[in-house]
Amino acid sequence: MFNSGVAPRASRRQFIGGAVALGSAGVLAATFRSLNATPTSTGSAVLATPTTLPAPTLEPFITPVKDFYRIDTAFEIPQVDASTWNLRIHGMVDTEKRLTLDDINSLPQVANDITMGCVSNEVGGNLIGTAQWGGVLLADVLRSCGVQSGAQQLVSRSVDGWTCGTPVDAIMDGRPAMLVTTMNGEPLIPKHGFPVRIVVPGLFGYVSATKWVNEIELTTWNAFDAYWIDRGWAKEGPMLSSSRIDLPRNGAQIKTGPLMIAGFAWAPRAGVKSVDVRIDDGPWLPAQIEKSPTGDTWCQWKLNWTATSGQHIFTTRVTDAKGVVQDEEIRPVEPSGATGYHSIGVECIY
Repeated sequence: MFNSGVAPRASRRQFIGGAVALGSAGVLAATFRSLNATPTSTGSAVLATPTTLPAPTLEPFITPVKDFYRIDTAFEIPQVDASTWNLRIHGMVDTEKRLTLDDINSLPQVANDITMGCVSNEVGGNLIGTAQWGGVLLADVLRSCGVQSGAQQLVSRSVDGWTCGTPVDAIMDGRPAMLVTTMNGEPLIPKHGFPVRIVVPGLFGYVSATKWVNEIELTTWNAFDAYWIDRGWAKEGPMLSSSRIDLPRNGAQIKTGPLMIAGFAWAPRAGVKSVDVRIDDGPWLPAQIEKSPTGDTWCQWKLNWTATSGQHIFTTRVTDAKGVVQDEEIRPVEPSGATGYHSIGVECIY
């Protein structure tokens, strides 16, 4: 039996909630494809025709709602009455506002494919997924309130009291930070934040992905420390580049001969330039990648190899569009996310 070459897990509170495996624990039948969802004025999904490559089974580019990981501090999923729900926006703004769900639905709608990951995700782990998120651009909502000079942190609060601190710059810099009302073309379900949640690409969920949000306050970094910051985690939480091997499974016994090694890679905001795979102590080999439409989603990759008998170690790394190679140093998840290369072991038999 082989062990996956991942960074060790730091201690972090365990929550009630289903972290559904997206990797080797549940491989779904799908072809390589790119779902080029683009912003629309109506919020309707815009999907490109799938591009089929000669590949065996791999998970879909878009993670089904039922399989999307869930990590939060809610011991019971809040049941929010949408008819009475409202979102208060206050603090360092010129005009305080309260928005109902009808108010949000009346604003120009957009839909964006965005990969979201948890800071507790180990290298090669499954606490990551991609969905098409629909709703309104958070920057537009904030501009309508008038963001005051010196506002650094957007503090969002959930109906259950959980707090999150997000860099204002990350919301206002042009990325599709959103107040989300739909997921994969359907209304949010309670466990994923109904009626409204926040999604900000390029940031780990603990600093960006407030579910059941009912309050937004613009303030400074010194004025407030959100839930996980008080518990020793980094304040700004940018997602880190990484590559993961999904096929074959770690510890698998496989036949010699043609073999496809495949998985997912992500390089938040910059986008993926290349993915490499190393077999044992050999040279890095370039994988074929199915490029994503933006730097805000993961991409699928594969490498065809002729398997020889014996035990083998496969390792992967990603390089982003700026030429920055994934961090090789092994570090735990706390306080700002795990780093290191993902490795698996297999045994090839006749």
